[in-house]
Amino acid sequence: MPDQEAGADSSLADQADRHALYERAVQCPEAEVDFVAELFIERRGRPARSLAEDFCGTAAVCGEWSERHPDNRAIGTDNDPAVLAYARVQRLAALSAEQRSRLRLIEADVMDVGPERSARVRCEPVDLILAMNFSWWLITERANLLRYFRRVRERLVADGLFVLDAYGGYDAFRVITEERAIEDGVEPSFTYIWDQADYDPISGLMECAIHFEFPDGSRLDNAFRYRWRLWTLPELREILTEAGFHNLQIYWQGWDENGDPDGHFKPVTRAEPDAGWICYLSAEP
Repeated sequence: MPDQEAGADSSLADQADRHALYERAVQCPEAEVDFVAELFIERRGRPARSLAEDFCGTAAVCGEWSERHPDNRAIGTDNDPAVLAYARVQRLAALSAEQRSRLRLIEADVMDVGPERSARVRCEPVDLILAMNFSWWLITERANLLRYFRRVRERLVADGLFVLDAYGGYDAFRVITEERAIEDGVEPSFTYIWDQADYDPISGLMECAIHFEFPDGSRLDNAFRYRWRLWTLPELREILTEAGFHNLQIYWQGWDENGDPDGHFKPVTRAEPDAGWICYLSAEP
């Protein structure tokens, strides 16, 4: 599903679909579902069967969740019609009719979704709510973030779990560009470029972008652009507690023998002040 019609002389950038590139470069829904499914059993003593993916994008996690078990149900919410159109064509098409019947995509603001009759979009309470890929950073005001967290708590069952991610480290506050080659056996290979273009230490607001570069020299610049707030973990924990959550737990990513992230997240109460880190946080209502 390319963004532009591919012609005989079109570049790799012209032929590329930015959403597909994003999934290849940034997401691993299999690992994410493994983590949250195991975490829920560990924390709640039963398997989770209903999951809501807020700011769901291409709904990759929703699709993976629906495939895992015949009793699993998923709800993906996003306010971007373009990315949901991609999800419907690509994600839903990869599922069986029965699996699709257990996956609901909602085009709405996450604030408008809830279990009460007055909610603009009504949904039953769920076991798990996820806010991943730092998507909740798009909420830049403390009062609005508190309102969102309270909304999440209302949407969870009594023994539900809220899981979200965050990143930080001293490089997170810098204007910096990082590149990573994506060679995953799918053609074409490409270079993923993360661009922290601006950071304001007074407001905490950041301007970030994702670019893609291809072997033929063509580029897809500003494939994704973000204006969000660099929230810190102390702020996050304080606001979650104020919203009524408890038993907060940080899960920190480890490092392999080469000094690269190993993809394994372990519960911690203290962490090293690394240049860059990624973590998950779970909260109970």
